[in-house]
Amino acid sequence: MKRSTQVFTVSALAAALAACGGDGLNSSSDATGTASFNLTDAAVDSVREVNISIMALELKRDDEIIRFDVDPASGLENINLLDLQDGTVATLISEQELPAGEYEWVRLKLGDESTFSVVDNNGGVHGLFVPSGDTRGLQTSGFVVPADGIVSFTIDFDVRKSLINPPGLGRYLLKPVLRLADNSQVGTITGSIDPTLLAQTCTDSGSNTATYAGAVYIHEGHDVTPDDLGSSNEPLIVAPVDTETYEYGAWFIPEGNYTVSYTCDIDELEDTDGSPADEDLTFVPAEGIEIVVEAGEETSVTFE
Repeated sequence: MKRSTQVFTVSALAAALAACGGDGLNSSSDATGTASFNLTDAAVDSVREVNISIMALELKRDDEIIRFDVDPASGLENINLLDLQDGTVATLISEQELPAGEYEWVRLKLGDESTFSVVDNNGGVHGLFVPSGDTRGLQTSGFVVPADGIVSFTIDFDVRKSLINPPGLGRYLLKPVLRLADNSQVGTITGSIDPTLLAQTCTDSGSNTATYAGAVYIHEGHDVTPDDLGSSNEPLIVAPVDTETYEYGAWFIPEGNYTVSYTCDIDELEDTDGSPADEDLTFVPAEGIEIVVEAGEETSVTFE
């Protein structure tokens, strides 16, 4: 499986970094720290391309919004999010000095939606509409820049959870699900599916293993009863299984305890109204091991 790192250069628009005090984290209102932000995409196998345009990164602190415009030569103004899978990242800002303290959110500002598109697995090209893109961008949770400290974050743009194909609409909808990961507190889960188990499970589900080898669902916590996307107990990440190697991988997983399960059932994700569907999938849990992710470490979970 690909484990390369793809880096795009970003040009920061000069911003007035006004000193803001009163956050209780700094000994001086002029204190600063250094921050980097990357972009990645949790793996998806339902389409070939999801093309969007990212124009800027914005950070909200108190009443101030700090904006960094992307360099037109970076490739971010016309990017296929599926190029950012398997741990590949695009750099949004790198080692940028910022006022220290708590930030309310970080968001991606999008470009001209008329240029957005989806290419399905049959090569068909479809329009892509982002309901919230023009008004507020794509927003994540907050973060902290420590005084005289260095932090690095990755925005996980989970296309599998975000992309919806409502019947009869004629275009896809992107209802973004973004997750902000602190790179100092994440690890990786990788593994493989035994070919005998895969063949039996996929035969039972009616799937063709040449085109679909199932997926691994990763839920937070030990001994969690797994469920599908659209349920009240959605997985943190769904990792597709490679149809040739029967391997899978999930990156930027926060350290902690997890339940990892395999299914060859296809998660349709939306019902006839285009809303997330709660389906009855059959899962094979990884048994006999306690799955713990540690920062900077790779945890192997193999299904025998």
